[in-house]
Parts: sequence; structure tokens; C-alpha cells
Amino acid sequence: MTLLIDSPTIELAGANAADHPHILTPDALAFVAELHDRFDRRRRDRLADRLRQNFRIGNGHDPAFPDDTDHIRQDASWQVAGPGPGLEDRRVIISGPVDTASTRRALTSGAKVWLADLEDGTSPTWRNLAGAQSTLAAAIRHQQPGDGSPTIVLRPRGWHMPERHVQYTDRAGIRRDASGALVDFGLYVHHNAQALIAAGRGPYFSLPKIEGAEEARLWNDVFAFTEERLGMPHGTIRAMVLIETLPAAFEMEEILFALRDYCAGLTAGRWDYLFSIIRAYRGRSARFVLPDRNEVTASVPFLHAYTELLVQTCHRRGAHAIGGLTTAVLDGRDAAGELDRIAADKRREAEEGFDGTWVANPRLVPAAEAEFDAVLGADPSQRDRQRGDVEVTAHQLIDVRIGRPITTAGVHDNVSTTIRYLESWLRGVGSVVIDGQLEDASIAEISRAQVWQWVHQGQSTQDGTPITRGYIERTIDQVLREVARHPSDRYSDAVEIFREVALGDDFPAFLTLAAYDRYLIASE
Repeated sequence: MTLLIDSPTIELAGANAADHPHILTPDALAFVAELHDRFDRRRRDRLADRLRQNFRIGNGHDPAFPDDTDHIRQDASWQVAGPGPGLEDRRVIISGPVDTASTRRALTSGAKVWLADLEDGTSPTWRNLAGAQSTLAAAIRHQQPGDGSPTIVLRPRGWHMPERHVQYTDRAGIRRDASGALVDFGLYVHHNAQALIAAGRGPYFSLPKIEGAEEARLWNDVFAFTEERLGMPHGTIRAMVLIETLPAAFEMEEILFALRDYCAGLTAGRWDYLFSIIRAYRGRSARFVLPDRNEVTASVPFLHAYTELLVQTCHRRGAHAIGGLTTAVLDGRDAAGELDRIAADKRREAEEGFDGTWVANPRLVPAAEAEFDAVLGADPSQRDRQRGDVEVTAHQLIDVRIGRPITTAGVHDNVSTTIRYLESWLRGVGSVVIDGQLEDASIAEISRAQVWQWVHQGQSTQDGTPITRGYIERTIDQVLREVARHPSDRYSDAVEIFREVALGDDFPAFLTLAAYDRYLIASE
């Protein structure tokens, strides 16, 4: 099916392209084409900026708070738009993929907000993504003002992810894969904006993988065009930005400023943030090598500095600061002890000034809510807590030395987690229970990145065993002996992807990019 809008063209491709015709309507696809016509070139320019930035860091130029935007940071007069209707109280957010069962659990969880995840929590098959749009449209039309259901916030794919089932031909006749971000955003807002507004909410988004203010400004312009094009008052759209990349940590205020007419706040994303640090510093020196990922908790100095700066920055500008995601499923022998540890972590977040937190399991909502209730009381947030006591330097954000070892168990866990996650992802399941945690793609990214860095930096385990490619290959063999195999599993493909993204000479920017076309799309 091909639609012509002047000269730009959107074409659907693939075996499942005709599914969900009530979502893939001519008008909706025409709007997606308009978004690409206006913004896709700028998107590709921003991706080129990323490559240059990461090249600079890899060659010895540490990130810093930008001198040319110091006037934005020094100007105390500006504030962001803040929360829209239904976002005033976000003390507990539940996050999860958008399938029928997960949607039902989220909408009855008791959380204030549901982060409907089309990014790391979703394996990006066309069946999953088109089906998610259909599920969301149905759920939104069942919501009523004051019905107590969570406010829906969509997390679209990041700027880097393509959508190979949607082909865009530009005015010059060049055909490219569409942008996953623009497809997700365009279909959702076109079909649901008015229904969301009628339900007393609005079209709200959580923006992933942002690497700087220019990428945020691109989203700002997408929002402004969309509101005008679809007849919404300026400022109806709201967005949260995930601070989950190293460059973004140095431009928090600039990101808020770029999105100030739409921004409701910032969110901490720990695993992707650690992954971003490793990706940037992977070849620099052993000084930037992290130990076992489970030892890199939110209390280590460089992560504590990052979260303190996030809270201070948000509250200074009237924005909400949302803490980290907790993924425990509480199905082990020590469920009560695990719940106590989770409650302590949420208590720490609330006491540090966060306005809310997010969880992946509905069973965690009451415990998280109780800790924020104890600090917030009847107030919807603690944005008035300015945190003038916080002073964070650029050095603190990149001083990752924490003096803990790499263990044999840590190596095994990273190899096992990545392979098991990828096997599930290749079968179309992007949110997976692994060792008592409901994991998404971020856990695989940090795990494989650590393996790559340990091998290439010549690291050894605590007992003196060199972490070589041969050692990792033996660990792969051990993992394959431990998992339950069946004829239709994807472990062989998962291992091939793992070797490519964790043991290859090159370091693919995202394992999802490396696996998407060659393994995932080919199997649809």
C-alpha cells in the first residue's frame, strides 16, 4: 500500500503489513509521512552528532558542562511547563510492554502513571508494535475522567531505531527505513490525542536515549508542529526525558530549556546510563572499567552525583524528578527480604528529593507508594525542595572508580543474562524474567558492554583468571548447558549476536540495531 503526499511516500512492507487496518489508516500514515518530511533529515543529522561526540570522548576529550550554554544555566528566571492534567502526582509509575495482559495489569495496578513501553521493554516486531498501538487505542477509549486508572505515558523508540516495515521515500526520491520514533509517536498521537484530552489527560511521552539538547529541541519542534497540525492548543503535549546517556547528564538544564513548553521533568535510567559510560570510555584506560554490575548501586559516588544533580536541576526549573526503575518480581524464597530492600531503596529516593519512582511489577506499587507517602504526605511532589546543598562537578560524574573487583560470578551473570535475554527478544518477548528480575533490553546492553570492555582492557577476575575471548567462549558453553533447550528456541542465534556485540573487534552502538534486521525481521 502506497500513499502519496505531494512527493514524499510512505509504504508498508512485510507479511503483517495489512494487520490492524484501523490503526494503519490513510490519514494516520499521511501524518507519519509529514513528520518524516519535516523532521527526518534533522534526526539523521543528530545521529551524526552522536558519532562525533562519542569519537571525541574516545579520543581523550571528556564531556563538560557546555560553555556556550552557560547563560541558560545562569538565568534563574525560566521554568518548564510542568505536569499536565493527570501528571501532577507521579509518586509511583508502573512500566511495562503493551500487550493485552500487561495492559490489564498496569491499568489495575494502583499506580498513578503507566509508562507504556514501546522501547526497551518491547521486542520490535511489527506484530508487537502495530498490536501495541491497537491495544493502546482501545484502552484509552475505555478510560473515563476520574475513574482512578493510571495516566498513560508512551515511551516511543529512540531516535536511532529504524522501522523496516515502514519505508519513507523523500522529495529527492531517496528511499529509507522510517524512524521508529516518528512512527510510534505519529500513530499514537494521531489516533489518541483527542480521546486522551476528553478523558481529562493528554498525549504524554517519555523520551529515551536523548544525548543532548539539540535532540530535545528536535522533539520540541515535532510537538509544536503536531499540535498545530492536529488542532491542539500549544502546550497540550507533555514529555519526560530519560537521562540515561553520559552526554545528557552534562546538559540537563539545556534539555529542560529546549523542551520548556512541554517538559514535565526528568527520569533516572541507571542501566542505560552505565552502558553509555562504558560505550564512551570503552577504549580509554582501565580507570574507566566498572566491576560486577550488581556492585554498581545507586549509592556509589558517581551515580549518587548524577541523581543529586538530576533532582536539583529539575526542582530549580519546576520539573518533576523521577527515580530509578525497580524490576524485582518477588517470586523467590527471600521475597520478604527483597521487599524490605526495595522499600529501603524507595525510601532513599524519596528522602533525596525525588518526586516519584517507577516499578515493573504491580506487587511493588504499595511498597513504593508507602515510602513516598511518608515523605510527600498529601503533597503531589516536593518540587519546592530546591537542594541548594548540592554541588556536582564534571569530574564527579565521570570518576567511576569504586574499588570493587570483577568476579567469576559477575562474568557468568553477564554472559548468561545477555544470551537469555536475546533468546527471548528474538522470539518477540522484550520483557523477560531473569533471575528474579523483570528485565528489558537495558540489562543486556550493560551486560554485553561490560564483557566487551573487560576483554579488550585485559581485565582479570578476583581470583586472577584473565578475561579473554577463550574464557568467555567457555562461559558461553556453560550457559548453554544450563538453559532448557527446545527445537524452536533461538539460543543459537542469540549466541551469534552475543559474539558479535560482546567479542567482536568493533563495538556496535546498540545490540538491538545489530540484531534487528539480520535476525528479528528475517524471522517475521
